[in-house]
Amino acid sequence: MRAMFTIFRREFGAYTRSILGWVVAGVALLAMGIAFQAFGFKSALASEMLQQFFWSSSGVVMIISVILSFRVIAEERQSGSMMLLSTSPVRESAIVVGKYLATLAFLTVILVLSSYIPLLIKGQGKVTGAQIFVGYLGLWLLGATCLAIGVFASSLTREMVIAAVVAAITVGALVMLYKLAQTLDPPLRGVFSELDLWWIHFQNGFMRGVFNLKDLFYYLGMIYFFLLLAVKTLEAKRWQ
Repeated sequence: MRAMFTIFRREFGAYTRSILGWVVAGVALLAMGIAFQAFGFKSALASEMLQQFFWSSSGVVMIISVILSFRVIAEERQSGSMMLLSTSPVRESAIVVGKYLATLAFLTVILVLSSYIPLLIKGQGKVTGAQIFVGYLGLWLLGATCLAIGVFASSLTREMVIAAVVAAITVGALVMLYKLAQTLDPPLRGVFSELDLWWIHFQNGFMRGVFNLKDLFYYLGMIYFFLLLAVKTLEAKRWQ
């Protein structure tokens, strides 16, 4: 636990103390604002504006999550510092979870900073705090899942470009599973639809202010699955 906290503190500090980290945060907030202006103001009702905010922000969150996470392990391996971690008594799970929680904490900071937009919407119409909370919970879970995918991709290779491509392709493939499912016959259609990252669990649920335990368990399960893959990948590489 102490090792994981040390890794978390070092990694999170790298984001908060570097100009690059705040540039990424600034670009994310700017993109959310521009996307909302482009799509959100087309709606007349405040509830629809809020849905459009979460719709447009979800794309930004997925992209930013990949950017934040694809380098966390690949960069360590490229610089040679991963060798020191691998030969130390620190467990692979502590490395993966510590780095993952640091990226998740920084993503959380970005989402908190963006909360002024839905609060402005709330001031203009009938939007409840529960709708905003559920929508942000969905954004947070969606981003957390994409971060886990990015950490897994980062564990596969020392080349950061390859890790970024693998993470982006994996996220894109999971987003398009719903469209693929529509071309299949039951029961495969139902199975692939439920594995979809965005259409079913975010757009039809959290984005609309609807909370379902099924959607929550889906995202938590995906996070656990990809982090477990990252841990097992590092364990395999240690014994190579």
